[in-house]
Amino acid sequence: MRFIDRDEVARRLSYEVCIPIVRKAMIAFSKGETRQLLRSIIPLGEGRLFGVMPGAMGAAAPFGAKLISVFPDNFALGKQSHQGLVILFEPETGAPVCVVHAGEITAIRTAAASAVATDALARKDARRLAILGYGEQATTHARAISKVRELESISIWGRSPQRARAFSERMQRELGVPVVSAKDVEQAVAEADIVCTVTAAAEPILKGAWVRPGTHLNVVGSGFAGSSEVDNDLVVRSRFIADSREGVLQQGGEFLRAKAAGLIGDDHIAAEIGQVLAGEIEGRRSAEEITVYKSLGHVVQDLASSWALYSEGEKKP
Repeated sequence: MRFIDRDEVARRLSYEVCIPIVRKAMIAFSKGETRQLLRSIIPLGEGRLFGVMPGAMGAAAPFGAKLISVFPDNFALGKQSHQGLVILFEPETGAPVCVVHAGEITAIRTAAASAVATDALARKDARRLAILGYGEQATTHARAISKVRELESISIWGRSPQRARAFSERMQRELGVPVVSAKDVEQAVAEADIVCTVTAAAEPILKGAWVRPGTHLNVVGSGFAGSSEVDNDLVVRSRFIADSREGVLQQGGEFLRAKAAGLIGDDHIAAEIGQVLAGEIEGRRSAEEITVYKSLGHVVQDLASSWALYSEGEKKP
């Protein structure tokens, strides 16, 4: 039994490696080539969750599960909010062969998935990124989006202006592009071509009225039914793309709020991102269209990323 720890995941699962892995996994998912159950989420109180995500990469392919806890308050303690394990089984005998640090896999593959969606849905001339939030996913999203678009500026908003400024300064040093903290959400997104929402907000923080025509949004932070980062108006106005249609219909907070208000039906989900990537359904249809990629995450992203690390082994110098 092999264990791949956080340091090894961070060292080897670069965005250049992970983005194509996740892209391929999303296409396979939407083609029905993978197998998975809708994830089970157990509320633990005070915004804390425990999730179980089982799946298989194919009929005769590696399979396994992710066991993950979500403790949002960990950020203030300098710890990952998502912690857990990805357990891999090989397909020949069904033996468990590897355990992988799930927190780091989740941090990287989630941002890689947003980068895949951004590359497919954002305008080719998109250069200005806004990130709502300043936690771990804000860091990984800034890194990942910079791999698919040549960014000229990044704006940051967070509930603590001091933390937002500190995050902006750190990312500017790392990425070498201007990064500024905004006084409020409206200012942060005012000139943005790409917006990533990666907060723990339970109620909408972003209004559709603030979003420019032609913007692409990755809505990531709200991971279960009930919480919502963006308002109904933005959902209604957008071309709404899901990572998983079934997942969004059951657990996509923003979509379910707009549906409950009688503003949209299930057919408002224009496509899964895997269908767009495969060329089966058109993504962005015009330069003025607002596109939303709703990210809940599915286990085949975790399994594909983890299996690549396991099967390739440690790279030799």
